[in-house]
Amino acid sequence: MSILTPIPPQAPLFVRLALSIPLIGWIARDVIYGAQENIYYALVIALAVWVLAIMKWGIIALMIPYLAAVPLMFILLIAISKG
Repeated sequence: MSILTPIPPQAPLFVRLALSIPLIGWIARDVIYGAQENIYYALVIALAVWVLAIMKWGIIALMIPYLAAVPLMFILLIAISKG
């Protein structure tokens, strides 16, 4: 897999646009179209970036995933209460 691997033309427009982003798109393209173990490399990269952000900005960076999960928890609670 290479950064020069073409994006399939049958992919939806938003997928082609997302995979065209220079660094994040290359990693996402490797995860989607590459070998099975590429997902583990992507998870290690994400964890390393998070740890580096915590080292740089402290408690603020530690709270970012928790704040991002708040809307998901609201949706989950609404889905549970309707069921």
